[in-house]
Amino acid sequence: MSDATQTHGANGGRAIAFDNSYARLPDIFFAPVDPTPVEAPRLIAFNRPLAEALGLDAEALERHGAAYFSGNVPLPGSLPLAMAYAGHQFGQFVPQLGDGRAILLGEVVDRAGQRRDIQLKGAGQTPYSRRGDGRAALGPVLREYIISEAMHALGIPTTRALAAVTTGQPVYRDRVLPGGVFTRVAASHIRVGTFQFFAARGDTGNVRVLADHVIDRHYPDLKGADRPYLALLDAVADRQAALIARWLGIGFIHGVMNTDNMTISGETIDFGPCAFMDRYDPRTVYSSIDRAGRYAFGNQPMIGQWNIARLAEAMLAILDDDQDKAVEQANAAVGRFMERFQDHWKAVIRAKIGLGAREEDSDQDLIRDLLVTLYEQKADYTLTFRRLADAAEDDAADARLGALLEDPHALTPWLAAWRVRLAGEPATLQDRAAAMRRVNPAFIPRNHKVEEALTEAVDHGDFSLFAALNDVLARPYEDQPAFAAYSEPPRPGEEITATFCGT
Repeated sequence: MSDATQTHGANGGRAIAFDNSYARLPDIFFAPVDPTPVEAPRLIAFNRPLAEALGLDAEALERHGAAYFSGNVPLPGSLPLAMAYAGHQFGQFVPQLGDGRAILLGEVVDRAGQRRDIQLKGAGQTPYSRRGDGRAALGPVLREYIISEAMHALGIPTTRALAAVTTGQPVYRDRVLPGGVFTRVAASHIRVGTFQFFAARGDTGNVRVLADHVIDRHYPDLKGADRPYLALLDAVADRQAALIARWLGIGFIHGVMNTDNMTISGETIDFGPCAFMDRYDPRTVYSSIDRAGRYAFGNQPMIGQWNIARLAEAMLAILDDDQDKAVEQANAAVGRFMERFQDHWKAVIRAKIGLGAREEDSDQDLIRDLLVTLYEQKADYTLTFRRLADAAEDDAADARLGALLEDPHALTPWLAAWRVRLAGEPATLQDRAAAMRRVNPAFIPRNHKVEEALTEAVDHGDFSLFAALNDVLARPYEDQPAFAAYSEPPRPGEEITATFCGT
């Protein structure tokens, strides 16, 4: 029997119908905790289209959003809890982390029949807060709203933003800042670190309980597999390989790929020190806490494999009763990760330069030579590919493309070879260019534009740039000439060289 409970707004309509499967797991999986009320909440942003897709009563939630999304007014049917998990943070294992400033309100089944978590971030202390205050500053709240919704518009699997509120009270970091609460929606918040939490305690029974829950929730087609837990490990590895390939396709750098920030569902989660690369350089790092470059742009596939190895270790006891066989199976699954990534990346980069499914021996050289030239010429990653789409149907666009390079003619030999290769493809010039524009965005969350919007909001209480940026980023594959300034790389003095976790 479902424990779905109807929540009613002031108008008597249903607001949220919760069905909380995670709360039915054993007590060790979480700690019940209520949000801590704030002084003067105010709704800053409400994602009405997402609310409607979730099957929520958008009218009721928007009308009472400040109270609901701050945690001041409990939503009937919610069972607030903080999830337990562990994790490797910059390679160092921490056996207990958990939701230190996040509270899972519960789950809903959306209009597509998919189960979704609704979580508050910054809603107060939990048993896992350690020495933290459980609060969030407004800047990181608005940053996660911008980036997560931009990722969704770009077609990248991601957690979503349902709402953002200000709390009316300060938080204390390196300076006094206004507080905020973020409402996040995810397929689930189960992480590699969730498996590690139980494995580190030798709790094989709950590793199995968790794996069964994950299969039921995310991979139901694996129930009939001969080895469902090995199939689960393979499936998670494949989703992560595909996700990271798509990150690289848009120049995204997560910035803190700890195992507690890798979801089992294959969604991008946690947007603290993340950033989008301007000039192409695989060594690019923005995160102020990644001093050794562990999570640099070009390292992300290797870190993905490393994280999957930690998942395999955590699942080892349930893969096979014979532990020698379990180790062999786990090693094989981890070893397949990079091959999977290369397959996904090949599909991403081929689409970006207009190549179809038919491969030629010279294609890899063509791709490598382009990326080497972009690196040597310090070219803007996003605009180069966008203008390459223009050049696919009109060689008069070559000059605009060349303007992105230190030497405007550096790509001329490559363009000639590329056009010879494209001549063997069946698509028309116009169809090819249109297909390339569908995978090469005109707009990404440029770091300097994000910081500009956050500065106005946090320091001056002006949310107009925040709203405008969200509007532009909702249509990243359209040219939007009126907003061309949002597509341009930073001018000298505008560059952002470091991003911060915000916790």
